[in-house]
Order: sequence, then structure tokens, then C-alpha cells
Amino acid sequence: MTHPRVAYPREPDTPVSHLPFSPAVVVGDLIFVSGQASVDATGKIVSDTFEGEFRRSLENVRRVLAAAGSDLAHVVQTRNYVRDAEDLPQFNTLYRQFFTAPFPARTTITNCLPPSLRYEIEVVAVKRMLPAQ
Repeated sequence: MTHPRVAYPREPDTPVSHLPFSPAVVVGDLIFVSGQASVDATGKIVSDTFEGEFRRSLENVRRVLAAAGSDLAHVVQTRNYVRDAEDLPQFNTLYRQFFTAPFPARTTITNCLPPSLRYEIEVVAVKRMLPAQ
């Protein structure tokens, strides 16, 4: 029985964390991206408005996916963590700017983050298909 190859891609601009996890794990054509929040390249939390934290988190997801050979168009599932339920209408508006129909499968949980974060997202994506040579 052959097992799929497992990789842990990382580029220099991929956000880092001092916690024990990899930004992404690739198994075959699937990419599992750990929770990305509003952090800078060194892993320091950048507090902001909900929109600012959402956009920074999605930019971090973009970087991690690029290092793994994918992009937001190839995301098949998202798990979203929204600290304050009153931010859900804005969350849905912003989400539509990054993901379009048919949307990825999605779970959204509220009232679950520490006071230092307003938003966090984790995704599962597939690798981009490379054009035939």
C-alpha cells in the first residue's frame, strides 16, 4: 500500500507562530491550513477593527496557500471563528469579497476567541492544476 507524500511548505513571508503547529500540511493534493489570524510575519498579533483583522487574516491565508501551490479559488472548506456575534453581518459581506459562488463548505463559530483577536480562519484547499507541458 502506498501512502501519499506529506509536506510542510513554507516561504520566507509565511506568517510564523511560536506555538507548536505548521502553517500548512500538504497530503497528496489536499492542503490543510492552520488557523490564520491578524498577525504580522513574526507572529505578533495586530489588533485592528473587525474588517482590518479579517483582511489581514485572509492575506495570511493567501501567503500560506501560495507557498503550498494553491490560492483562495481552490479552497474547498473554511472554518471561521468570529469573536463577537454582532460582527456576523460584516463578516458575511467581507467573506463574499474573497469567496464566490459556488462557495466553499463553511462553518462559523462565534464567541470563541480571546479578547486579543476578533477573527481567525482555517481552510482546506486543493492544489492548483498545472498546465500540461
